[in-house]
Amino acid sequence: MKKRLKRMKIKYFYQQIISHISVIVVAFLVLSLLFTQYMERIVYENKADELITYGENILWEFDRTLFGRENILNQYYHVLNDRDILFAVFDDKSTILYAGDWFITKDRLTEREWNLLKSGKIVEVRQDLKRFEQDVSLVALPYFKNGVFLGGILLISPISGTREMISEMNQFLSIAVLIALAASLLLSSLLSYIHVKRITRIRKATSLVASGDYSVHLPSSTFDEIGELSNDFNQMVKKLNDSMEEIKSLENRRRQFMSDVSHELRTPLTTIRGVIEGLNNDMIPEEKKEKGIQLVSQETNRLIRLVNENLDYDKIRSNQVKLYKVDIQLSEVMEIIKEQLQFQADEKNNQIMVDVQEDLIVHADYDRLIQILINITKNSIQFTEDGTIYLRGKSADKETVIEIEDTGIGIDPQEVEKIWDRFYRADISRKTNPYGEFGLGLSIVKQLVLLHNGSIKVTSEKGKGTKFVIRFPLLNKK
Repeated sequence: MKKRLKRMKIKYFYQQIISHISVIVVAFLVLSLLFTQYMERIVYENKADELITYGENILWEFDRTLFGRENILNQYYHVLNDRDILFAVFDDKSTILYAGDWFITKDRLTEREWNLLKSGKIVEVRQDLKRFEQDVSLVALPYFKNGVFLGGILLISPISGTREMISEMNQFLSIAVLIALAASLLLSSLLSYIHVKRITRIRKATSLVASGDYSVHLPSSTFDEIGELSNDFNQMVKKLNDSMEEIKSLENRRRQFMSDVSHELRTPLTTIRGVIEGLNNDMIPEEKKEKGIQLVSQETNRLIRLVNENLDYDKIRSNQVKLYKVDIQLSEVMEIIKEQLQFQADEKNNQIMVDVQEDLIVHADYDRLIQILINITKNSIQFTEDGTIYLRGKSADKETVIEIEDTGIGIDPQEVEKIWDRFYRADISRKTNPYGEFGLGLSIVKQLVLLHNGSIKVTSEKGKGTKFVIRFPLLNKK
């Protein structure tokens, strides 16, 4: 039985209705109780005020009339008797002076009530259930003349009529409560249905996403939290969809990379194995052995460069690279870059032009700055033939700006942002070239620039060339 109770579920729709109705019922009960108590108090107060008014009028007439008092009291008695109100006049000894046809003894007031009358206070008893043959409201007023207590007047009125009035009010109130509960039940059902429908839509959409469908889109709004939840859900699905697209793209590039690496590894390893076997079997003439050894050295360097680029990229991405920033004279660095890459530029009939101020300073790690500039310049040389590579430097507001521009083949607009991706190669042909062939160079460049708290942008036009702009802050950002 306990297990069944634990497994029992209550639908959200019914939870909403139960919660709404519970709140409304409790509110109505509290309000009804307070209203009943308030109205009952008002009714009894009005009854007491009515009795006090009659009593004051009778005492006033009693006080101003010396002769014919009994006639006046009889008139009041008959008028009030028609209203179910009885009264009796008594002296300071509690002796009854007048009671009409009403039989009353002198001990109907308690000692406490007598003391209140003697002190000049009015006695009010809203509900008296003991002293008279029926339940009544009781009022006693003192009678003073020249500051001397001479007696008073006692008035009573049955409370049966008052109870009937209160009972009738409670009946009307109960009917109003039932009507209000019916209306609230209808409205609560409608609101609960709307909320449950919206939540069900989100639940179904979540199930679709869990099954791998990232094309789901929910109607969204900022009207309430459910609408904001739909907005957040749509953003989540969009990010998931973007992530899946990125994963697919990365997987495709990884496969291309593995294919390229396999090709790149096969060629140098085949060359190295052929040369070594030729040397071991004396199949290479003496005059060509030195050339063969140089070829083995070159191919080995290519393999080492592939491994180092992958290790470098992973170290940079995992923040394992420490930078030692110093102020560096940019003109000297540019000349070093030109000198190191002049041979590669000459092979493609390219010119390297340096345009930088002599005293221009860049705040960076020296080795990593060289690595950045060599990678970008090699990339420019790779895709430029019979052209010019410009190395420029200039100062800006609290930063140093480095520009590397070429007059090469350029990049398609849709390919520009992809050049920073790992394994990406703008030239997908598998021809062997020694510069950036593994698609890791520019990825490393961007990560190194970011480590310097700098920025790098590229603009390119197909057939007209490419321009890289790097900005290094003069001081570390905090």
